[in-house]
Amino acid sequence: MKIDVEKMTAEISLMENSLYIVKDGYLTKVTPRKFGEDTFIWKDGRIHDVIRSQRTRLNGQEEI
Repeated sequence: MKIDVEKMTAEISLMENSLYIVKDGYLTKVTPRKFGEDTFIWKDGRIHDVIRSQRTRLNGQEEI
């Protein structure tokens, strides 16, 4: 990822499956996972938190 701090621009690859969050001039990449769910919390029109959860499929394992 190419970032130009002076111009406040970023160049990202469209070939990569990702989600990007821009908050107060900072860029955060949210990387994908194989399974799970991400929930985004907004406060006063700005992203505030990201909650990441993961589902585990039961396949007879003794412990998870």
